[in-house]
Amino acid sequence: MLSMRWPEPCRAGGGLMARYRSQAGSAARAWSLRCVPVCSSTESLLSRWLVESTHTKQPKAVLAGHQTHAYGQRGRAWSAPSGGLWVSAALPWNSRPSAAAGLLGIGTALAMAERLEDHDLPVRIKWPNDLLVHGLKLAGLLPRLVHRGSELRTVRIGFGLNVANVVPTGATSIQRILGRRYGGVDYWAVQLLQALDQCMVRAADRDWCIRGASKRLWSDRVCDPADGRVWMIDGLDGEGALLLRHGSHTCRWLRWSSPGEDVLESSAP
Repeated sequence: MLSMRWPEPCRAGGGLMARYRSQAGSAARAWSLRCVPVCSSTESLLSRWLVESTHTKQPKAVLAGHQTHAYGQRGRAWSAPSGGLWVSAALPWNSRPSAAAGLLGIGTALAMAERLEDHDLPVRIKWPNDLLVHGLKLAGLLPRLVHRGSELRTVRIGFGLNVANVVPTGATSIQRILGRRYGGVDYWAVQLLQALDQCMVRAADRDWCIRGASKRLWSDRVCDPADGRVWMIDGLDGEGALLLRHGSHTCRWLRWSSPGEDVLESSAP
């Protein structure tokens, strides 16, 4: 097998890891990082890295200064210019509860929301994978579960955060909100690593995840894209599905259950 050739220049993230260890202290994990100034997609680089890696129990992350062909939910193009935080991470999940892995996307959104709130940012979670401030998109994430046969082996998280980059209409950045106090990309990379650490530890804590995310939902209603009906939001269930109500009808809204589809499951007539 040919060894993987990383885009040049590529660095191992030693300075970032030192900063992470300083902040995380005894809770620091043995992250393996690869940082590139530009790439087509951090997801593609991470996939190639995982195929060649022999260290399957070590969390890994690829960080890029700029992505040229990034993608988000349902394969939509993702704007990832210089000045933002663009990361793809792989978390080993052997022997951990598989049911808890399904909540990791919402858990990551919650853990990052809590860290942003520590900087006076009023974050709301646009279920299931966006973080909003004042109705504008600040961050997005894309979780994926990787199985080998019936065994869950890895949980992958793609994460993008507008830090000091140019943003499209409908989005905002930390620098726009905080000005000179925005912290810088490396600072928020460390915050993300710690948020992922927190999720790995608290993945089975449904109360923390569901209660915290429910309190931060972006709206009290949502429109069904299939027929235009407006459903009232009653919170999240134990699997992270959105609980909805329309008159006497109730349902739960699932995502990632089918590739590229949202699914409404009726739970009462």
